[in-house]
Amino acid sequence: MNLFSFKHLACAASVLAAALVSLSPAAAQSETFTVLQWNIWQEGTMVEGGYDAIVDEIVRLKPDFVTLSEVRNYHGSNFAQRITQSLRERGETYYSFYSYDSGLLSRYPITDSLTVFPEKGDHGSIYRLRGEARGHKFAVYTAHLDYQNDAYYDVRGYDGSTWKPIPTPPSVEEVLRRNDLSQRDDAIRRFIAQAEQDAAEGYIVVLGGDFNEPSHLDWTAATRYMYDHRGFVIPWTVTTLLAEAGYTDAYRAVYPNPLTHPGFTYPADNPAVPVSRLTWAPRGDERERIDYLFVKGDGVSVTDCRVFGPSGSIVYSQRRENPTNEAFIKPLGVWPTDHKGVWMKIEVK
Repeated sequence: MNLFSFKHLACAASVLAAALVSLSPAAAQSETFTVLQWNIWQEGTMVEGGYDAIVDEIVRLKPDFVTLSEVRNYHGSNFAQRITQSLRERGETYYSFYSYDSGLLSRYPITDSLTVFPEKGDHGSIYRLRGEARGHKFAVYTAHLDYQNDAYYDVRGYDGSTWKPIPTPPSVEEVLRRNDLSQRDDAIRRFIAQAEQDAAEGYIVVLGGDFNEPSHLDWTAATRYMYDHRGFVIPWTVTTLLAEAGYTDAYRAVYPNPLTHPGFTYPADNPAVPVSRLTWAPRGDERERIDYLFVKGDGVSVTDCRVFGPSGSIVYSQRRENPTNEAFIKPLGVWPTDHKGVWMKIEVK
């Protein structure tokens, strides 16, 4: 082979390699999606103008998926039908299905829905939708977990089921024993088992919810004497199980340091509501990150995550600004709830 032929062969091979790269999945253009988790406090009924504010904020943020907590279907109504109609009247098309306690909205047609953990006795719920969005398969779960046996209140001197003053538990083991009397761990184990099937079928799995339980990533040695943690470093059950199952905590993926970015979502300072209605531990600092977004899937990365809502919280029955400079998505006007939401942006390749 002469030099001229070799050069032409090398050039052809280079062109072929470039063409193959351009056609490979890794080189395909990535897509971005946004998800909003939001506890809407009894469908926005606890604040004057609350329901309209929920609609206004969804219209503004235009998330691809919304996971909701405290869907009640009052007076025999269908909240999913009601809110999708309200959004349609504002020019936004969303899809949903009937659920109770937690809910889901999708900008894309829903191909399947499932009750994963049915609500019974107000011990929480989990639902799932499946759908395809711009060529990617999504399985989106919403979770509103059991609010009883809230052992992070026990640490602060309040019974986590009655919220009456009690002595602080003597050990981490005792805190976790009380914590796991709830059905939160049962619900999340059922989610993990169900979502394994979705992942095996190539779905991107998203989980949003009000977990009513802190994160093991927040109760660390660095924070053990802050926010009434009273020296405890606690591997809280639900988030530990999710981490072990390979799920990414969106807020901690973007902001891994709980000192600079505590990410508190509860209790939110709502100026339209008396402080007495916003606290369960009036003589304590109950600030926590209990509302979350998690994601798992090949080629998925979290590129942004924000706390959505007012920056202030309630501390010792006082309205207090956030202790650090975090980037909040501030409300348009009326804030309809006692929680803050969580918003994330993911990139899918």
